Amino acid sequence: MKITILVENSEGVAGTKAEHGLSVYVETAEHTILSDTGASDAVINNAKVLGVDLKKVDTLVLSHGHYDHCGGVLPFAQINPDAEIYIRRLADGPYYDDEDKYIGIDKKIMDLPHLHIVDGDTQIDEGLFLFGDVTGRQFFPFGNKKILKEVDGCRIEDTFEHEQSLVITEESKHVLISGCAHCGIVNIMNRFRELFGTNPDYVITGFHLMKKTDYTEDELQLIRGTAEELLKTKTKFYSGHCTGDAGKYLKEIMQDRLTLMHTGMEFSL
Repeated sequence: MKITILVENSEGVAGTKAEHGLSVYVETAEHTILSDTGASDAVINNAKVLGVDLKKVDTLVLSHGHYDHCGGVLPFAQINPDAEIYIRRLADGPYYDDEDKYIGIDKKIMDLPHLHIVDGDTQIDEGLFLFGDVTGRQFFPFGNKKILKEVDGCRIEDTFEHEQSLVITEESKHVLISGCAHCGIVNIMNRFRELFGTNPDYVITGFHLMKKTDYTEDELQLIRGTAEELLKTKTKFYSGHCTGDAGKYLKEIMQDRLTLMHTGMEFSL
């Protein structure tokens, strides 16, 4: 399984564009998959620079309804109008940050002809599985407090029913891709175990722990607690995007069990 990080916050390969967003390209024996599309058409530029042919993508999975994961969908659809697109119900909702900025998706996405609106757990085929409905709140990311949804004219904290995770299975190996992990990566891992009876072999995800100011001691305890909890598994993690400076604290504890990503990174699993 070959992985290419097409879009990520940090700069990487020369000629690629970094932005606040995430897009992961995956090649398996059966599928060519795009998980999210970043915030803009940077995904198109970066694919060209990295020699990735987006016309070969057969499946696009959108992890949740925020612009930094869905902003490149319409440019992608112009290049590849035939890919099957999977998005969770409510992903087209009115989402805002705490500074009154709309952070939802372009509603034109919902009119694309190959769009599938996902409810509950969905087995696409033997190699691809989608799940949401993560109810746990252990080590819940503090960054979520700034993410709001509008309900009946009032803005309240989002509860992320529109978030879904992708599981890619190949030769008994499970790879979990989880976008921002707004529901908390520990809780998502717990839900994965409920479904599969084991831990994933690899996880590609943001941790949604980025912050513009210094971390408080309580926030540092949550970061370290998350790392220690994940170390109880044998899973290998790849992270970036919304993880922010928490990445260095996670890395101190997780060591080689955590790889920090950058735009243009390529690796095989």
